[in-house]
Amino acid sequence: MSRGREVVLLITHSGDFFTIDRVAEVLSKKGARPFRLNTDKFPLEVQLMARFDKDKSSQKLKYGDYSISTEDVQAVWMRRIWKPDLAQELDPQFQETCIKESQATLSGFWDSLRGVRWIDHLEQIRTAENKQRQLRVASEVGLIIPRTLIANDPEAVREFFQEVKGKMVAKLLTALSRSMEYTPFFLYTSSVKEEDLLDADSLRYCPMVFQEEISKQLELRVVFVGGNVFVGALDASVYGSSKVDWRQPGVEAGAWQHHDLPDEIVVRLRAMMSELGLMFGAFDFILTPSGEYVFLEVNPAGEWGMLERDLELPISNAIAEALIS
Repeated sequence: MSRGREVVLLITHSGDFFTIDRVAEVLSKKGARPFRLNTDKFPLEVQLMARFDKDKSSQKLKYGDYSISTEDVQAVWMRRIWKPDLAQELDPQFQETCIKESQATLSGFWDSLRGVRWIDHLEQIRTAENKQRQLRVASEVGLIIPRTLIANDPEAVREFFQEVKGKMVAKLLTALSRSMEYTPFFLYTSSVKEEDLLDADSLRYCPMVFQEEISKQLELRVVFVGGNVFVGALDASVYGSSKVDWRQPGVEAGAWQHHDLPDEIVVRLRAMMSELGLMFGAFDFILTPSGEYVFLEVNPAGEWGMLERDLELPISNAIAEALIS
């Protein structure tokens, strides 16, 4: 690979598409040199060399015919990190050790890039992903949040169910899905019925989030990039009465609509992102029939491709600009 242009490292996985391609395309047009690292291909297809001497250190990545060193990198887009995809012929007793060593090696490589611009730094992402912190910060900056209980106490959950008059949804604190693609391993936000509480004793194995179910006119995905916001809205009727979470299969391409947020909501979003230390975030809001904007959560690495595809919102351009500005 020829040198000369500054490298922007795009950290993702081999199953990622559209969004990563759009950002890479914009970066190239702006004169930068995107370098895509599919983390699931390390260590089998990606080689990493780290050298440490008395007064200096250097690290180099080689991926096929292309290579970069830490000195080349101007910025990093932290899109996704996947577990190494090791060969089936590797003895299972060695798999766990090889995966741990590979992840530790990549962690050292991220550290070698600590002085460049990140969207966003892993430490900020991991801290910001905590749902309890999100709810606290959202409330502190003046956003409306649902009444929420996070618990592994079955009796507390049953009491909360009565408190919200049976209008309750449940979800996990952490996402099990890596993309917007459907997977049975992702637990969507789901309505809780009284008969479901018969199995509440299973909570002792895994605490969950329980929230008051909010009446909705629109469901909003708000993408924040360096102070700018891009909004897509879904009419709540698009999923029908059986669905609480728009990410479940059934929302057709083209269903997204443009929407303008009130200025005071944008100001509060900026305050929240400043407190979380993030340049990028994908917010979920509900707009109620009475006109209230209710904050649900923010995903520091959330999806936005459907908004650029359906609404032609220039999100990839905003990300590229934030990386190289």
